[in-house]
Amino acid sequence: MARTYVSLAVVPGDLPPETSLTFMWSLLNLNTLRRAHAELPVSAVQNEYSMLWRGPEDELLALCDELGIGFVPFSPLGYGFLTGAIDMGTSFAPGDFRAGTSRMDPENRQANMALVELLQLWAVRKNAAPGQIALAWLLAQGPSVVPIPGTTQMPHLMENIGATEIDFTSVELAELNRAVAAIEIQGTRAPQMVAEWSDVEAPSRI
Repeated sequence: MARTYVSLAVVPGDLPPETSLTFMWSLLNLNTLRRAHAELPVSAVQNEYSMLWRGPEDELLALCDELGIGFVPFSPLGYGFLTGAIDMGTSFAPGDFRAGTSRMDPENRQANMALVELLQLWAVRKNAAPGQIALAWLLAQGPSVVPIPGTTQMPHLMENIGATEIDFTSVELAELNRAVAAIEIQGTRAPQMVAEWSDVEAPSRI
């Protein structure tokens, strides 16, 4: 059987039936995922997921588990916010994506700093960096969850890799989950234009 790696511009119906399709899908509609997976198996779904944005927990993670699809969180460090590198004095350059998200507006950022403070407390408890706690928490959400933190700096890369060495006991994870859930994030995760691209069902080809 042929294994083909394709871009999302390729529609499963355009491929020969003997083809095994392997691709990653991002910011998708749940029903579209079901339809695509029924045609040819989807290997992985990529979606924003972090302590700062837990939207996939509503339905998407459960669907991926049901279908045996891997889940790849992008922006697992909340565009740097969960590392503690952003505070109330931080300003963003023109064109910076974060400037267009209302969760970074001053009044919302002030409320959302509670999440950073929580991470800093756990960093002390586990002798780690706040960002490592955020990544370790994601890894603890299930064996199919594999975050992809982005960086251009070697020290950050090594720090991110170090998150794989952090373990939570079941009691610790339950405690951390409760603490994260108790913090109500203020503001939107993305600019309006980007939000409009998300969760859009692909039209039927029939």
